[in-house]
Amino acid sequence: MPRPHRLAPAMAVVVLATAALTAGGTAHAATANTAAKTPTRTTLAATCSQAYLPLPDPVCTPGATNPDVTQDTIDDTICVGGYSSSIRPSTSYTNRLKIQQIAQYGYADTDTADYEEDHHIPLSLGGHPTDPRNLWPEPRYSTGPADQTAGDKDTVEYKLYRAVCNHQVDLVPAQQAIATDWTTALSVLGLS
Repeated sequence: MPRPHRLAPAMAVVVLATAALTAGGTAHAATANTAAKTPTRTTLAATCSQAYLPLPDPVCTPGATNPDVTQDTIDDTICVGGYSSSIRPSTSYTNRLKIQQIAQYGYADTDTADYEEDHHIPLSLGGHPTDPRNLWPEPRYSTGPADQTAGDKDTVEYKLYRAVCNHQVDLVPAQQAIATDWTTALSVLGLS
């Protein structure tokens, strides 16, 4: 007999699919139906902790870098206008992953619109575009002791990107700082 704790995430996917169909959203319905067919990962119990918010669980989402981006290549990759857009994964990929990861994080709110499928190490700092270890469903709403949002992280990402491309900070220390704790990354690097 299946254990109840293993059914909850699968039920979340069914609820998402039903909600999308009821709302008449064909694009959302297709995404939810695709996620429901994804093997194993959507049927796992909540395996990632929300205790780290506004940061991701470091075991589930440690971050991953793009091997094409190094200190020697930044002027030809991340520091070129439009680079991040050119390697950003499709929403069909990120939406499917977001549904899986919402279940893995055990979020009570399963509305995908309330989460940004965020690159832990941003594309603009050489984060891997599609590696699930670098993507997580970051709440758009305030979380953590300082009530921070995904928008707050975006501001930090941009400041780090400018510092790297202006050669004020090397790439690897910027990647390490944001992967460790984006809320302190600027001060750790002396940029606050």
